[in-house]
Amino acid sequence: EIQQAERDYDLNRAAELKYGKMTDLQRQLDEAEQKLTAAQTSGKTLLREEVTAEDIAEIISKWTGVPVSKLVESEKERLLHLEEELHRRVIGQSEAVNAVADAIQRSRAGLSDPNRPIASFIFLGPTGVGKTELAKALASFMFDTEDALVRIDMSEYMEKHSVSRLIGAPPGYVGYDEGGQLTEAVRRRPYAVVLFDEIEKAHPDVFNIMLQILDDGRVTDSQGRTVDFKNTLIIMTSNIGSQFILDVVGKEDRYEEMRDRVMDALRSNFRPEFLNRIDEVIIFHGLNRSEIKQIVNLQVERLRQRLQEKQIDLVLTDPALDFIAEVGYDPVYGARPLKRVIQRQLETQIAKALLRGEFKEGDTIVVEIMNERLVFRKK
Repeated sequence: EIQQAERDYDLNRAAELKYGKMTDLQRQLDEAEQKLTAAQTSGKTLLREEVTAEDIAEIISKWTGVPVSKLVESEKERLLHLEEELHRRVIGQSEAVNAVADAIQRSRAGLSDPNRPIASFIFLGPTGVGKTELAKALASFMFDTEDALVRIDMSEYMEKHSVSRLIGAPPGYVGYDEGGQLTEAVRRRPYAVVLFDEIEKAHPDVFNIMLQILDDGRVTDSQGRTVDFKNTLIIMTSNIGSQFILDVVGKEDRYEEMRDRVMDALRSNFRPEFLNRIDEVIIFHGLNRSEIKQIVNLQVERLRQRLQEKQIDLVLTDPALDFIAEVGYDPVYGARPLKRVIQRQLETQIAKALLRGEFKEGDTIVVEIMNERLVFRKK
């Protein structure tokens, strides 16, 4: 710029750059060099001469989508806390959580077939008891994000012609270039929990693809690419036998009878060669009132965390929590109605109060029960 100013005979500009800006830049350069020298002498240099395990983990994480923490942290240490982590999110399903943890620990200890998926489960139980929540919790724990859950709704594959959409349309058909909904999702994210929701609704031809995945840990899509399922966790959910499960809520002495009836219903719906390839069939119990109360606490805590982002605290009295649990309790639909009750009676009312300006940053909202309804006041 100085040379250009001199060529243009803009002597004022040249002098300004030479004695003003140039001097300032030189001073900044000297300061930066002094900081660099100090960092080098103290061992805090920005450029290291050696590559660490963390550097390698960072690069591999970008390639594979496996979180850095999972690559660096000890696998054994992580798996020892699996049950504890899952129990924080899934309420009242100890048997299911323990069975899932045991199967994954067996796999990771190297005692299961390395050429098959990490583990495969069928989750049986009525709606709203935690089947999908456990799948989400597993994705979050195993791969550090719920985005690692690939969800396939099997009610979309009830017709024979729709089955090809899982692995892609054949050459010459519409959608050939798009790839399959299942294969493309796993090809892009090979480390994932694959959830087949309501598996009993799928067309029988779907199970030919499932057999290949469960047996060989891979499947070939319509474009001839082999998609690897060896690093996936396969979960299938079903409502088969739900009526038998709901009949014995709170009657532990009838558990074995209920399990036999549910397994008979399962065998009458699925082929033996398919069931034999599943690692574990897990039965989810219906939820009782005390478990619903725990779920209320869990849901309210999530709402409290969202409010704390706005610098607002939330406190519910025990009678208020009991009221929400009572209104939201439904043995047939599980925890699903509870979510709607919390949205309608808690979240909506707080949202309206915030819009009216009744609460602001730094306030604490106290929720109490009065005349069989929730009331909100500032602490």
